[in-house]
Amino acid sequence: QVQLVESGGGLVQAGGSLRLSCAASGLTFSGYAMGWLRQAPGKEREFVAAISSSGGTTKYADSVKGRFTISRDNAKSTVYLQMNSLKPEDTAVYSCAADRFIDSIVVISTSLDAWGQGTLVTVSS
Repeated sequence: QVQLVESGGGLVQAGGSLRLSCAASGLTFSGYAMGWLRQAPGKEREFVAAISSSGGTTKYADSVKGRFTISRDNAKSTVYLQMNSLKPEDTAVYSCAADRFIDSIVVISTSLDAWGQGTLVTVSS
């Protein structure tokens, strides 16, 4: 059974940083693209960042480019999201997702292979 477990969320002041982690199990991690999605209260889920199975390709939402960095460690079956210069509008539940195709994560396909429960990030002004 595939499991994606996020950690690292919390409360941070605007301008601060957080690093999210997502530990995967039950799948051949190196064969999957991984990504991060987020959902703010009252809003639809949106794409944040994605990374290819090898780590050679990364994609970002325009709203986070230059501030967030996605990375992965295939030996640890873990994907990370380093978030810098956080803004109040970054407040959301952040979930990681796995799929064989990176673009399926970018478009938030309804048939994503797996996604986690999420971790809450709150940015105060």
